Amino acid sequence: MADDGPVEHGYPHLDTVRDAITALYKRLSYDTVQTFATSVAPVDVAFCDTDDLHLGAQRVAREMVRHYRLPDARPIISFREMTHAANVELTAGPEYFIELNDRFRTHRRDIGAALAHEVMHVYLHRLDLSFPGTRENEILTDTAATYLGAGWLLLDAYREDSASSQKLGYLTPEEFGYVLAKRALVFGEDPSVWFTSPQAYTAYVKGMAQARRDEQQPPLTAAGWAGRRRYAHDRRHGPGPGVQAGVPYAFSGDKGGSLRVSFPCPTCHQRIRVPVRGRVRARCSLCRTVLECDT
Repeated sequence: MADDGPVEHGYPHLDTVRDAITALYKRLSYDTVQTFATSVAPVDVAFCDTDDLHLGAQRVAREMVRHYRLPDARPIISFREMTHAANVELTAGPEYFIELNDRFRTHRRDIGAALAHEVMHVYLHRLDLSFPGTRENEILTDTAATYLGAGWLLLDAYREDSASSQKLGYLTPEEFGYVLAKRALVFGEDPSVWFTSPQAYTAYVKGMAQARRDEQQPPLTAAGWAGRRRYAHDRRHGPGPGVQAGVPYAFSGDKGGSLRVSFPCPTCHQRIRVPVRGRVRARCSLCRTVLECDT
């Protein structure tokens, strides 16, 4: 939790974020991901200063449990002084003890953001899905919460001006915006209408631009002129060291001597391998996205 301190910007964790999206599709399946097409509604996690602190926090936690479809999980919320925004004790359940930072006693509108992250820890624990290393696992948790419809709250908790700053989660604001944009492109949902933070909206716009660039990489037909020219140059050289540095695609030969190209799916980032033979329509086996390619 960045509180009146420097907020990191940009995309320093982008590779891990993309790996997390791929891992979600592999562990959950396309059909299960599709059941999260509707995000947590603002009205369901609204929390005003006149609400009872503990009853309100329990209500919001139950909403996160409902959204993540964890009917037999019972979060028990408490508050204490700590460095991090929150902490959850992962056990066999059904009760899970979640501690929230004392600052949320007076910053109640951000309790939903903290609980979106902590209850996602429970969800991933139940799935037995994790990444090695604490930081990578926290990035997975932020990404999963955002992609499955609750993480827009984490981005909306980001506020920054000349006198103060606040950010929850391990992703940068732009990375949260990127994952939200990836979700929006899949489900046709516009989360920007829910933002109360103008800085969150700016980060979302930047994240959407980055997500759109994923759809404009060769050999996809939407690639720009410069990318297509570089792709044609690399294709002429074929497989070989040093030819494909700095590009998402890679060439290889098959047993029959024919050239193939592999590249990440712009939706789930699983790598797809297709023959190099001009116009090709490919279908990602993981997220079922149909891709128009010019190989």
